[in-house]
Amino acid sequence: MSLALVQSRALLGLQSPSVTVEVHLANGLPSFTLVGLADTEVKEARERVRAALQMSGLAFPTNKRITVNLAPADLPKDSGRFDLPIALGILAASGQVDTARLAGHEFAGELSLSGELRPVRGALAMGLAVRGAATRLVLPRASAAEAALVPDATVFGARHLLDVVARFAPLSDEAPAEASGDGFVRMEATPPSVGTPEGPDLIDVKGQTAARRALEIAAAGNHSLLMVGPPGSGKSMLAQRLAGLLPPMTVDEALESAAVASLAGGLAPSRWRQRPTRSPHHSASAVALVGGGSPPRPGEISLAHHGVLFLDELPEFPRAALEALREPMETGHITISRAALACDFPARFQFVAAMNPCPCGWLGSRRRACRCTPDQVARYQGRISGPLLDRIDLQIEVAALDPGELLTAPPGEPSAGPRARAAAARERAQSRQGKPNQALAGAEIDRHAALDAVARGMLDKVAQRLAWSARATHRALRVARTIADLAGSAAIEAAHVAEAVQYRRALPGSAAL
Repeated sequence: MSLALVQSRALLGLQSPSVTVEVHLANGLPSFTLVGLADTEVKEARERVRAALQMSGLAFPTNKRITVNLAPADLPKDSGRFDLPIALGILAASGQVDTARLAGHEFAGELSLSGELRPVRGALAMGLAVRGAATRLVLPRASAAEAALVPDATVFGARHLLDVVARFAPLSDEAPAEASGDGFVRMEATPPSVGTPEGPDLIDVKGQTAARRALEIAAAGNHSLLMVGPPGSGKSMLAQRLAGLLPPMTVDEALESAAVASLAGGLAPSRWRQRPTRSPHHSASAVALVGGGSPPRPGEISLAHHGVLFLDELPEFPRAALEALREPMETGHITISRAALACDFPARFQFVAAMNPCPCGWLGSRRRACRCTPDQVARYQGRISGPLLDRIDLQIEVAALDPGELLTAPPGEPSAGPRARAAAARERAQSRQGKPNQALAGAEIDRHAALDAVARGMLDKVAQRLAWSARATHRALRVARTIADLAGSAAIEAAHVAEAVQYRRALPGSAAL
């Protein structure tokens, strides 16, 4: 009888808890048993590992009773990430790999039937779990490139099972002839350089001075934005250019965002430190937006972490999906609870939405008459609940341009100008309070967004007349603070408050927001 222990890691949300793969070989009727709360994908590793060892010219103990335990037994395990540690455990228990040399290493990787290593989800989460530790990760080459983005993480990449076996074979034995010399390499932590943000430029937007100004304020203070206007007025065009006004992410922000993308298998190293923009279709369910499933997977709000979540045709989204956004917009995270476990995903996104004022889209337009009845308008606008609207900082109307103006107007200002002004305003807020203005709460608003008597009186009258809630009043204060930062003013003046009030305008034909 023989026993071998190999270290690996599972995925639980953004966490990557340690898993010990225990492999026991004993005499008896030949069998291959896998235990430890393993999902179907993990149990299928028996066939993949058997074929990979045989196709690689390695001995599979066909005359032994093989028992594999994934400890701890109460932690759910999924995906094919345990193929490589299971294979190494069998080889170590049968003496083909030196058990002592496996110490200090953690392994993960899916095996093909030929022994090739395939990438796995969540490699960046594994890298974050061993950050600063002496543990060394061994992953498939593509996954290792992701994990190597984590500073202070030691990561090795391999292409084939034989490359790993050659590295950890007993010192007295020669490496298998099939192992390539460069198949097992240490991955260098060299994140891609940060360049100019990719994507469309504001120079394509003609006119729309007020909407461009609102977009700049949103970028400067990290504020949420709702644009209301008729079809073809440029709402989607403007929203798609917001990410280009935002500064590159810090290294810690980039790691958090990339870790979520790695869980979904959508990490693109070429977009390192660039803000993501997610634009789900209006048929998306609540689970698609906030996450879910078994095991839980991140939704669109988490994939937009430190980036932009754009919902076009806002009233067309299911009511349950929109209401599920309310708590994450306030807290910056989402907890998905299931009977066996609960996973917490980050969701600090910048919310941008666009909608028509009515079903036909022409309510309030001077160019075309609206054909909707008051009841139809009320039902359409009523799909957006008051509490959700209350959480949106900037609410503006985007008027349609006349065809003549559209054809003759000069190109708009490029994104470089608003980006620079927004970055300067963000820097003022960061040096003053250590966070964007949108994140101010409680006593921080009183301290950093204090008003003089004139500005306070103006805001009080507006709040009373429009029946604003305390949340709406605070959001107007945060917007006024951002406008003052854009103007380079240390104090919030009455003009800043007046402009902030204009960005909480009513939908045509509805009560004040």
